[in-house]
Amino acid sequence: MLMRTDPFRELDRLAQQLTGVTGTWSRPSAMPMDAYREGEDYVIALDLPGVAKDAIDIDVERNMLTVRAERRPAAKADDVQMELSERPLGVFSRQLVLADTLDTERITADYEAGVLTLRIPIAERAKPRKIAIGGESDHKQISG
Repeated sequence: MLMRTDPFRELDRLAQQLTGVTGTWSRPSAMPMDAYREGEDYVIALDLPGVAKDAIDIDVERNMLTVRAERRPAAKADDVQMELSERPLGVFSRQLVLADTLDTERITADYEAGVLTLRIPIAERAKPRKIAIGGESDHKQISG
């Protein structure tokens, strides 16, 4: 139902973990995701812990779905001295090419417990259907 658009995304994620460099608007980091079919919907779940709901942007243009989010540093008092900081900050993004069999007009999004869940219905034209077979009595006879 979808196609990965960047085969080197996992290498970028690994390099980010090794170097500690976080995502920027020009070079965002990847966000982990699961994608699966559930009944008549295609579901995409993206991990965005610590990201405020208003810092998430979801766009769809034709069959390209783009999710961008930004995890900003928490406001700290002047007398706070960081001892350890492992949680990545910065910009995260994911682009997915959606199949024509999905109804991009009816995508819904929910955000709970740091997980963004997108539900994309399977398009009616893509669902299996029975085709009725007509008989000769269904056609008009032309008399001459």
